[in-house]
Amino acid sequence: MDKSLRYLREVLSNYLDDHEVSRHLYQKLSQKVYDDEKHFARDLSDKEQSFLNKMLPHEIKHAMGEQDYVRVDQLNEVYEELL
Repeated sequence: MDKSLRYLREVLSNYLDDHEVSRHLYQKLSQKVYDDEKHFARDLSDKEQSFLNKMLPHEIKHAMGEQDYVRVDQLNEVYEELL
């Protein structure tokens, strides 16, 4: 699995209890093999894409606050594919 998608899956695990879309995305990342974030982004529904567009900026900001620049870069790679 692509490194940025592994980071995304880890972040999604924080939302499993509260969001059905997050659970679905987590399962999708666990069951399917994506070559990169571009292939993953092409496989998203509008609802999934909308969820990620709302969640990722918050998670990127949080990673910046923690000075986890590797996580920032990896999550940003996914976010850029959604735009």
